[in-house]
Amino acid sequence: MNTPPPNEIHTVCWQGDSDGYLEILDQTALPTEVKYIACKDVPSVIEAIKMLRVRGAPAIGIAGAYGMVLAIHHVKNRNDTDIKKMSCIQQLAEDLATARPTAVNLRWAIERIKKLILNSGSNPDYSELQQSILDEAKHIQHEDQILCKRIGEHGSSILPEGNILTHCNTGALATGGIGTALGIIVTAWNKGRRFQVFADETRPLLQGARLTAWELTHRQIPVTVLVDAAAAHLLKTGRISCCIVGADRITANGDTANKIGTYGLALLAEAHNVPFFVAAPSSTFDLTLKSGAEIPIEERSENEVLQPFNFRSAPATATAFNPAFDVTPARLITAIVTERGIIRDVSHKTVASVITRGT
Repeated sequence: MNTPPPNEIHTVCWQGDSDGYLEILDQTALPTEVKYIACKDVPSVIEAIKMLRVRGAPAIGIAGAYGMVLAIHHVKNRNDTDIKKMSCIQQLAEDLATARPTAVNLRWAIERIKKLILNSGSNPDYSELQQSILDEAKHIQHEDQILCKRIGEHGSSILPEGNILTHCNTGALATGGIGTALGIIVTAWNKGRRFQVFADETRPLLQGARLTAWELTHRQIPVTVLVDAAAAHLLKTGRISCCIVGADRITANGDTANKIGTYGLALLAEAHNVPFFVAAPSSTFDLTLKSGAEIPIEERSENEVLQPFNFRSAPATATAFNPAFDVTPARLITAIVTERGIIRDVSHKTVASVITRGT
């Protein structure tokens, strides 16, 4: 059933009180079916993150935070010592934080929740702690809504006139708000700008074709899907005014990890003198890492390449190389748009000047 999306896309939503559950829009079913799944324990949240039912760095951070509410629910009525309960909570937190290793927002959100747990002492009231964690998770989600709006405002101010090329999905499906890179596009459109969006299909799981095109169609923004390998030809035609992508982790020098294929697109943009923008909240920056060489790159199942969507695309004896992300060097990035401002001439100095602003 090709059900149109609702006016507001609720990617991650907590249902009920602190003893409730996490509801996730199952992105593996899109675009043909709008289906929500109920996550009532930590393993189901981890499964949803690992299987890309929920994806996008900010969105999985939010899901992880809500997962910690379920972690407290799991232990609070157990007939165990507080030491054993806390040990179990810490293990569940680590399991959530490591569900996907590249995107830094997931661990960032878990660490925020862990501070609440630490401050609750060695003999906490688990019901009160569970409520506090739920309140914090909702706050993280609300923060992301505001951040996306600010990113949209900053980014739309520097978006050149003309058509836009984007990669993967960086909209409401990937965040708690209107999106990062896609949020800039939506903001510009709502301000009266008119353009065509070209969306790389984003192999092997087609997040551009399945998800970005779905969101843009819902918002009645013209979208054209192209195979990833067609990007070079498209840029050569002169029909694209800029490229804009999101990020899963950005290091202190501005090197940016994003969906596999982003680095290649940045090289193509440089070769054709097309501006290449990155959009991400400050929570995506990992200032403990000096450069992209230190970012762990997740490698996913060979079946995503060899048998995508249950279609055998290669001989049974073939193997596959399937990194989920690559790293774009800062030198290829025209600017990074954040909720705190725009980072131009991307370097250690300019990243620090914007990201540490107000901290």
